[in-house]
Amino acid sequence: MSKIMTLVEELVTPILDDLSLELIDMEYVKEGSNWFLRVFIDKDTGVDIEECGIVSEQLSEKLDEIDPIPHNYFLEVSSPGAERQLKNEKDFMKSIGKNVYVKTYEPIDGEKAFEGTLLSYSSEQLALEVTFKTRKKKVEIPADKIAIARLAVTF
Repeated sequence: MSKIMTLVEELVTPILDDLSLELIDMEYVKEGSNWFLRVFIDKDTGVDIEECGIVSEQLSEKLDEIDPIPHNYFLEVSSPGAERQLKNEKDFMKSIGKNVYVKTYEPIDGEKAFEGTLLSYSSEQLALEVTFKTRKKKVEIPADKIAIARLAVTF
């Protein structure tokens, strides 16, 4: 499966570069009896359905030429969404100053879920400014305690 993902990344990267888009994530999964190849793309101003369609068309053509996947599958190209997961250092660094949600494996100061402004990130820990009741507080979360982190939309 990793060979397929490596090949898809090699095929989609020049397409995205030509359109000034960024590859955010990919997954190749079986759901029920169907296989899905999902490619998540983005840019600073967000992507629209037209851009997703262009990438899907061009990638589909390249995949049809090479035919690396031995069975039927559905190709989906989309935005990672407004509340996309933060999975690597690049994601965290681009999210400094933004509102994020972090869930931890074990409690920190009696809490396992935090939402606030990402102040800083390193491979060892991240710092959030969260609001408890009406007071702002800085919370430092060790990186190895993070179960999930994602952008959080505020209204």
